[in-house]
Amino acid sequence: MIETTDARNGFALFDSNIGHCGIAWGEHGIVGVQLPEAHRGATHARLVKRFPQLAEVTPPDVVQHAIDDVVALLAGEARDLSPTKLDMRGVPEFEQRVYAVTRQIPPGKTLTYGELAKALDAPGAAQAIGQALGRNPFALIVPCHRVVAAGGKLGGFTANGGANTKLKILTIEGARTMNQLELFQ
Repeated sequence: MIETTDARNGFALFDSNIGHCGIAWGEHGIVGVQLPEAHRGATHARLVKRFPQLAEVTPPDVVQHAIDDVVALLAGEARDLSPTKLDMRGVPEFEQRVYAVTRQIPPGKTLTYGELAKALDAPGAAQAIGQALGRNPFALIVPCHRVVAAGGKLGGFTANGGANTKLKILTIEGARTMNQLELFQ
């Protein structure tokens, strides 16, 4: 059951162009974003499993603003989600650095894992970067989908639907990848 009052801690489900997403927050910012599972109930179950201490509540204005930006982004509007406050407590320092640089990639653009490693002054860390992005709890707000493999190939994606979901989001944002080019050849 959803409480109707705002809460400093909680989670909410919301509809988007790609399905039912979720967001969780606490006193220090957003603690997680959930991309769609197979259906709304599965997305809800995933949020409950990830955040068992939180209840489903009406989001406060600052979280609703983040939801509105995510929905607009997934509808094809170029939205800058980088100002959204994230709660990075408990996130390892290297992953925080990876997420900070990843948040600077604008909609419609991509970086390779190697380019991200170079930006972090961490040559040879492409695999560690991929692992960090695979653990990204802030999908879309930390746009891990904008990091691709060398040569414009997609690379992995841990959300439901895998690389197809990644391609779908990149296509909505207007990014060009090798996978899209191969579809038309």
